[in-house]
Amino acid sequence: MTARGDFSRQSFLGEDAEQVLAETRVAIVGLGGGGSHIAQQLAHVGVGHFRLIDPQDIEDSNLNRLVGATQDDVINGTPKVEIAKRVIRSVRPWADVEVSKTEWQAAADLLKDAHVVFGCVDGYRQRMHLETAARRFCLPYIDVGMDVTRLADRHYAVAGQMISTRPGGPCMRCLGFLTQQRLDREENDYADAGINPQVVWTNGTLASLAVGAFMRLLTPWFDSSTEFEWLELDGNNQLVSRSRQPDYSIKGPCRHFTSNDLGDPFLDLSLRRAPKDSS
Repeated sequence: MTARGDFSRQSFLGEDAEQVLAETRVAIVGLGGGGSHIAQQLAHVGVGHFRLIDPQDIEDSNLNRLVGATQDDVINGTPKVEIAKRVIRSVRPWADVEVSKTEWQAAADLLKDAHVVFGCVDGYRQRMHLETAARRFCLPYIDVGMDVTRLADRHYAVAGQMISTRPGGPCMRCLGFLTQQRLDREENDYADAGINPQVVWTNGTLASLAVGAFMRLLTPWFDSSTEFEWLELDGNNQLVSRSRQPDYSIKGPCRHFTSNDLGDPFLDLSLRRAPKDSS
């Protein structure tokens, strides 16, 4: 056991994994159902530095899924970033946690300061802008989102996705996830958006997929040399599968972000350790 705790149960992650994770800075944008799960899991695995961004206070309707939230938080109108900070510090008191109760566009300093950005925001356009910011700062981006669609009376389709992209590789537009059709439909339906249904178990599954992608990115337990990952969750049947959409959508190198868009020279790719030869 070290001063940071006993990580022996995850020693398979790599000889230096504890140190790497303790030195890693993550930005989580959106601390609702998905982001609160991700913050909790990253605290458990031993991430040492958090940048939490969300402008909202908790509401009563958030209690069905927001990890760590209490009825007292609802009564007091506690900011979601403060609830996540409390959860992280309850697991890892030594963790460095900076919060910003603002829109993420007003917290560029926290984004730029991170090694990896997690996007847990609503809407396709918000995702597009956040991935653009991550590309500008030369940062890997991991996105989660879920949707509940009414098919007929008393019948609903629950679905979601986890997508990770890296600077220099295909972006979410190249993959075929962010399409002009979706962006236009979202804009046209904005006034009729209403309440977006969310449930804790689907949020938790998607958050776990996101943390798994993050761990493959930083530690050598399972080599992940691909430039992107898109996993689809069929919430009705509880199935996760690789999306085949990129097989049809990718048309060569990313045409949405050129090398001139890669602006931040401070990303330390040395955090990515090569797999060790166990022979």
